[in-house]
Amino acid sequence: MKDQVTAPRRLGEIGLNNFAPYLMNRIMGRYNASLREDMAHQGMSTPKMRALAVLAVIDGILIRELSIYAVVEQSTLSRALDGLAGDGLIRRETDKDDSRATRVFITETGRAAFERHWPAMARAYEQMFHGISEAEQQAFLAILHKLLRNVRRNEF
Repeated sequence: MKDQVTAPRRLGEIGLNNFAPYLMNRIMGRYNASLREDMAHQGMSTPKMRALAVLAVIDGILIRELSIYAVVEQSTLSRALDGLAGDGLIRRETDKDDSRATRVFITETGRAAFERHWPAMARAYEQMFHGISEAEQQAFLAILHKLLRNVRRNEF
């Protein structure tokens, strides 16, 4: 007899509270919501702040890479970068090896804007891990890295 292919369990059988993508979306939705007031106070949107956050750590990356790291669609990111450039928070340069590609750099003004927002991000991060031991956090991060390797389409 041939091996029988079993149908995947239905979402109702798994349950929303046991479905990791649902839980991850809820967590990120709450995290982002907790930062909106601080971002709005600074005249920032989530895509703009995500771009600045990435650039604060990985400066001078290609726009296509920034889109992946910031988890923002390229069309949305392009509009966000236009606003950031207009405010003097970033600058764009043509890539020296590929004239069709553009690299993005954070300016000192942009770094200062990100640093003003960082305390709110740090508080939200600490709240997220409240009551979770360092060992549990490290195990969780290791699992997240494995999940990312399983689903990613890029080298990073």
